[in-house]
Amino acid sequence: MRTVKPYSPIERLVIDERPGFFGGPPIPMYNTPVNPRENVAAMYFDRHQYWLASGSETVFVLPDMYNKELGRSPNNTDCFNRYWEFVEMAGGSITHGGNPLFTDVNEWKDKLTIPDVDAWDWAGAAAEMTIDRRFSPMPSLVNGFWFERLISLMDFENAAVALVDEEQTEALLELFAAMTEMGIKIIDKLCEYFPAIDGINVHDDWGSQKAPFFSEEVARTLFLPFMQEITSHIHSKGRYTSLHSCGHNASRIELFIEAGFDEWQPQTMNDTATLYEKYGDKIIISINPPGLPEGATDEDYRQAARDHVDRFCQPGKPSLLGFTTLTQNEAFVEELYEYSRKHFANMKSV
Repeated sequence: MRTVKPYSPIERLVIDERPGFFGGPPIPMYNTPVNPRENVAAMYFDRHQYWLASGSETVFVLPDMYNKELGRSPNNTDCFNRYWEFVEMAGGSITHGGNPLFTDVNEWKDKLTIPDVDAWDWAGAAAEMTIDRRFSPMPSLVNGFWFERLISLMDFENAAVALVDEEQTEALLELFAAMTEMGIKIIDKLCEYFPAIDGINVHDDWGSQKAPFFSEEVARTLFLPFMQEITSHIHSKGRYTSLHSCGHNASRIELFIEAGFDEWQPQTMNDTATLYEKYGDKIIISINPPGLPEGATDEDYRQAARDHVDRFCQPGKPSLLGFTTLTQNEAFVEELYEYSRKHFANMKSV
C-alpha cells in the first residue's frame, strides 16, 4: 500500500546511474524515497505513483533458455524447428518465409509437437541469471502464443488466411488452447524459479503501420478468450501483466482492456494522448512526449516536463513515460522528476 512521502530537496542528489536506452546516455538515479521497483508497484497496484515512472524502471528478465526454445535467439532453431536468423538492418531475428511447417492448421497435430516445458532446466536457467531488485523485473514472452506464433509456423499469408477460413477455425482454436496451456506452464515455472518477478509481458503483434491485421470479430472469437485465460492466471500469481502489440491497434484497446491487461505500450503511430484521455482509468498507457525544436532552451524543456505531468498524471489515471529524444535531455529529466514527485505527493488517491 502506497504511503504519502512529501518531497525533499535531498532527493535531487544523483546517487547512481543506469545504462540509457539503445546505447543512449546514462540515466541518472536520484535519492528517491522508494526505489524504482516500489514506484512501479505503486503505479500498477495502487494506481498512484511517487513520481512519473518510465519503462526503464522495469527490467526485462528472461532466461536464455526461453530465447533459444521459444524466442528469437539469433541464428538458432527453436523447439518448433523454426530457424531464426539475425537481420542487422532490423536489429532482430526473423523466420524466413517460404518454408512453413504447415499451410493448413488442420495439419498441426501431425506436424507440431508442443514442448514439455517441465523437462527444461529451469533451475540451471535461474542459476545463470542475476536480477537487480532495485527495478521491477518482468519477463517478456517474445513471440507469444497466438498470432505471432502462428506466423512463425505458417508464414504470414497462410496465418492470415487461417484466421478467416471457417474450415480451419476449430483446429485453430485447438492450437491456441494448446499454446495457451503451454504459456500457463511457462508462467508457473517463471514464478517458481524467478520469484522476484513482479509482472509478465505478453507478445502478440496485431497491426501494420496503418491498421490492424484482422477484424474485431476475429479478435474476439480467436484471441480474446485465451488472452483472458493468460491474464487471469498471471493475476492469480499476484503479478501485473502488460501487452506488447505492435501496429496501429488503437481501435482494439477496448478489447485489450477486456482481455485483462494492466498496461499497453503503443507504438507512436497510435494517438496515445487520446487513448489516455478516453481509457487511462482502465489501462495504463505509455505516453511518448513530443520533441522540441532545435534551439529550445532549458526552460523550454522544463516547461515541457511540467506540461506532460499536468496532462498525463491525473488522479486514478497513471501513465508511463515513453522513450523519446526528449527524455535524454538533462533539464527535462530533472524537472520531470521533481515536478511529478510534488504532483503525486499532493494528489489524493481515488
